[in-house]
Amino acid sequence: MANFSLNEIKKKIETFPKKKLIHLPTPLQKLENLTAAFGGPEIFIKRDDLTGLAFGGNKSRKLEFIIQDALNKQADVIITWASVQSNWCLQTATAARKFGIKPILLLFKTDELPQEYDGNLLLDYILGADIRIRESEKGKVVRGEDVLEMVEEVAHEVREWGHTPYVAPLGGSAVGGSMEKPLGAISYVSALAEMEEQAEALGVAIDYVIHAAGSGGTQAGLAVGAKTLDKNCRILGISVSESKEEMAGDVLAIARDTERALNLDLDLRQEDIIVLDEYVKAGYGVVDRDVAEVIQLLFKTEGIVLDPVYTGKAMVALVDLIKKGYFQKQDRVVFFHTGGTPALFPNRDRLIEFLK
Repeated sequence: MANFSLNEIKKKIETFPKKKLIHLPTPLQKLENLTAAFGGPEIFIKRDDLTGLAFGGNKSRKLEFIIQDALNKQADVIITWASVQSNWCLQTATAARKFGIKPILLLFKTDELPQEYDGNLLLDYILGADIRIRESEKGKVVRGEDVLEMVEEVAHEVREWGHTPYVAPLGGSAVGGSMEKPLGAISYVSALAEMEEQAEALGVAIDYVIHAAGSGGTQAGLAVGAKTLDKNCRILGISVSESKEEMAGDVLAIARDTERALNLDLDLRQEDIIVLDEYVKAGYGVVDRDVAEVIQLLFKTEGIVLDPVYTGKAMVALVDLIKKGYFQKQDRVVFFHTGGTPALFPNRDRLIEFLK
């Protein structure tokens, strides 16, 4: 197995063209108050909520590569899908508009929230995205295989208009639709390298990275990055929807595609992919008391706002793992803030109920 320096892996990533959409590097900062509150481990946060496109988030990194791919294929319409309050769909629509591409969003009702123009859906509307609401199984992420027929119908409609569609798969994660390489995951190999550069500048070695895992591309990229750089850094994916077996299988498949795309020799195995699913609880997008209280905790201690669907659940996991003694007191743990804060507002009633 070959290992690479930071410069070597950055050069490999640079062979994939991208459009500049965001502010990089995002900050890596120590959460001094939260660390003190628990007495260790040392907790850091990677602020990918500050990428700068719309309300920021991890999808923006992915879209730098995906929008370039769409432009290379001369697409003038981009089609994607996810839940009604999807961060991915908002950021895709925002990036598309910036480069003169029409966004069509298939948005699925995956929770019991009223279908109001609020949060991400309000922003989709302001952008003038072509919004198409569909019903879906409650409490589950909408997977690609569930919507292929609907997506192809829309793509056919776009071709009949005389336009060229680009189908961007859920979360920009797995190869599929018009995306022939795992561009989203490649962007998170780059994010891991960026984090390691920042950690070196701070004079610290990172032992764990913890983040919310949804469509799998972020974790796949982080895992490939850590293994490529031969870092003793374990990547913990906190599933927000699927079982750990299903999620880990998806992540491993994307990671292996990423390994091939970057011409690496990593011998990735299932044990390289750590997914915890006990924090899914009532299902995708369902806010409970633990999520509400941990959002309040981080806001009060550090002035940083989490979202209730992804980062809230990942922070619940981090706090619970600390209390259970999962980490050593001297460990250094990075929490990747993947964005999504507009989803706070449609969930206001639940949050207020639990925080009264």
